[in-house]
Amino acid sequence: MSRVATTISSAVWVVMSALAAQGAQAQQAGAEQTPSLQEVTVTGTRRLVVSPTDVSAPVDVIPIDKLTKQGDVDMINVLRNSVPSFNADANPLSGTPTSMRPVSLRGLSPDHVLVLVNGKRRHRGANVATFSGGKTDGSQGPDISSIPTIALKQVQVLRDGAAAQYGSDAIAGVINFILNDNPEGANLQAKYGSTYAGDGGRYQLAGSAGMPLGESGYLRFSGEFHEQDESIRAIQRPDAAALQAGANPLVDPDAVPDPATNFGIPKISDDLKLFMNFGADINEDARFYGFGNYSQRTTESDFFYRNPTDRQGVFTDGAGNFLVGDMTPNDGQNCQGGIDFGGTGVVNNPIAVGAPDQVTRMSSVFSDPNCFNFLEVFPGGYSPRFGSDVTDFAGAFGIRGKFGPGMTYDVSASAGRSKISFFAGNVPNPSMGSQSPTFFGRVGDRIQLERAVNVDMTYPLAVAAFASPVNVAFGAEWHDEEFQIVAGEPASFESGVLGSQGFLIGEEAIPGFSPTIAGTFGRHKFSGYIDMETDVTKKLTLGLAARHEAFSGTVGSETTYKASGMYHFTDSFAIRSTYATGFHAPSVGQEHFSTTTTEFDANGDLVESGQIPPTSPTAAIVGGKPLKPETSKSVAAGLVFDNGAITITLDAYYIEMEDRMTLSASKTLTPAQKQALIDEGFQSAAGFSSFRFFTNDFASETKGIDLVASMPLGFIPRGSNDLNVAVNYNKTKVTSFDPNDPNELLDQVRVTQLEDNYPNWRGNVAFTHVEDAWRALLRANYYGRFTEMHVNGNLPIHAESQVTVDLELGLTPWERLELAVGAENLLGSKPTRNPWAFIVGSKYPTTTPSGLDNGLWYLRMNYKF
Repeated sequence: MSRVATTISSAVWVVMSALAAQGAQAQQAGAEQTPSLQEVTVTGTRRLVVSPTDVSAPVDVIPIDKLTKQGDVDMINVLRNSVPSFNADANPLSGTPTSMRPVSLRGLSPDHVLVLVNGKRRHRGANVATFSGGKTDGSQGPDISSIPTIALKQVQVLRDGAAAQYGSDAIAGVINFILNDNPEGANLQAKYGSTYAGDGGRYQLAGSAGMPLGESGYLRFSGEFHEQDESIRAIQRPDAAALQAGANPLVDPDAVPDPATNFGIPKISDDLKLFMNFGADINEDARFYGFGNYSQRTTESDFFYRNPTDRQGVFTDGAGNFLVGDMTPNDGQNCQGGIDFGGTGVVNNPIAVGAPDQVTRMSSVFSDPNCFNFLEVFPGGYSPRFGSDVTDFAGAFGIRGKFGPGMTYDVSASAGRSKISFFAGNVPNPSMGSQSPTFFGRVGDRIQLERAVNVDMTYPLAVAAFASPVNVAFGAEWHDEEFQIVAGEPASFESGVLGSQGFLIGEEAIPGFSPTIAGTFGRHKFSGYIDMETDVTKKLTLGLAARHEAFSGTVGSETTYKASGMYHFTDSFAIRSTYATGFHAPSVGQEHFSTTTTEFDANGDLVESGQIPPTSPTAAIVGGKPLKPETSKSVAAGLVFDNGAITITLDAYYIEMEDRMTLSASKTLTPAQKQALIDEGFQSAAGFSSFRFFTNDFASETKGIDLVASMPLGFIPRGSNDLNVAVNYNKTKVTSFDPNDPNELLDQVRVTQLEDNYPNWRGNVAFTHVEDAWRALLRANYYGRFTEMHVNGNLPIHAESQVTVDLELGLTPWERLELAVGAENLLGSKPTRNPWAFIVGSKYPTTTPSGLDNGLWYLRMNYKF
């Protein structure tokens, strides 16, 4: 770590020395073209500053033009390409994380990143991630994909602990989406793209228009519509290929899907995002403002293939025999290979898979309407189709202004609601046998609702001994949240006639939510803070903040602190440092979450694993207990060089966390525990082989370095040329894992996921050229090595580093119209091949940080009015 810091630091000084003269020349040459410096609001400080480099913590300010010069249209992918310490996976075949993707900053959980819109806290999404590669399992972060790029002016990313300044969750940092407030002008955008493989086609239509309100106000509407097709990055599984070749005569080779499971980006349809924001002066001392959004989208993807010769609880009994159900168990007639209802109550003569007489005996099952095996419905097996409808709306309004000698105030109210509704197709409720539907339009809903009222004030307190007044910011917040589980349609969770004959109960891919686990759960909190910052001298800036948050229920209260400082050796060079404590309170959703996951056991068999609330009596037997806040301590230090033309920042950080929350290791269910879960309302527990729950079980430390640089290349004679460099090194280590402790709730797989599933090194170098009516962007992206524990099991994929290249060429044939053609991963770089592809058919690691497209071309048009 120290050698890395020394190396990069040396490189910084070399670059400074080599480019100092050039920077001075560029600064002088551009002086006549540069408007006078204006103070702006930057996330990380409540003072007005001239530049983000005047803040004591690192802040990335990403303008709208940088966000739009990309092939991707999803906000998550756009940020992943712009901020090296920001990570997100495609999450194919991950169930709910495919629909609402979790993100990470500095290798931590989505719960450790606070998301703001115009400085107001963004509500959480309704999803709680459970099968997202391990590192983000258990998180419930905001749905960033619901924010359209065209509605923004810029994005500010504070890469520093800031819970004392902005509230809980700001452990790794803060992402603040700043809406476009231009009262005039409109623009329309159209984009189309496709992967090099010819799949994954996508298009986007977007527009934004502003209008003045009175002499000083504005009203702006923005919208975006997007759809994309699936891409397939899979090989045919050997077991499915064998069935296609006639390995079992009971299986129809033509009915076996090829590939058995699609791995790649999901299908997204009806992706609509609308935003409205406004502001208007009430008088010279007060301004009324507000914003609101509505979004919706439908996402569809595959689940794992169900092999008709070994899928327990559907086709087979788990002991190598076909599972035969008796639809009329009380008619006095037994089924061939079924339970003897007239005598022993067991299967006396099962039909073994692959036995010489299997065809003859199963034919009698197929011909008897009272007897049933799912080969009658799915003669080649099946891959369930899992989907969700996501809707999100939010709004905020307030009044800000000033009164008295320098006092400012901002009083606001906000609310947000996220809903995710699940559906599933090409899948049965096995317990219903021949009466089962194969499409379930409503498996259940999860809804997150939040409301808040904020009062924020500032006052410049004059202190004679200081070079500037002490900017005293203080305020309070009331915040309320609810998490609601809505039951699905009865067929998705009820037990049919075969439920007592060894068949799984409930819709088999993700059993429906029953009324007994449905309900509304709530909690509120009240918080207050004070944040002070001043120039002690003309060279030294110091800041101090504290916040206290008190929660209803069992969470209790937490107090956080932050101290910051910055010292300018010269007008161009400074050092900065921060120390902060932080916390994340478990959400109501995390406290009451339950679901069923289909995963692979140690023998490679597909099994049902339940996730139950940590306060369940069954969980309590093996260590489950009420969740408590995760807490953190962080320290950061950095160098800043900014002469007006060249900007270079180098920041090192250390984050220590306690009581981190994750999914426990899987616990084997006893028959008594199964019955206890059924009595609690988990009807599908009869088919569970294991269960897990959220737990505060481990501690970690995260170390890292960020290097960000931007500079003009004045030595190039034609046009305007700029170079931007961003590099991140990040390493997380679990510090509390003890595999020899019988009460340890983690396992080695989970530890490896937490420590190694993100690359330690990430970075990009971007060159931009603007000349007359055309421009060019060339960007190289580096992703370091990482390890994926494939399908959440002990199947390590040690992926090598990868370099991708992006290119965009733009042309402005006339003033209002811009045309662009570009490619992401121009050279078609591919991730490391998956050595375990023969298990489920995934060609590449599913958590590949560069994405699974392996090359995407696109066309874009932008017209300004």
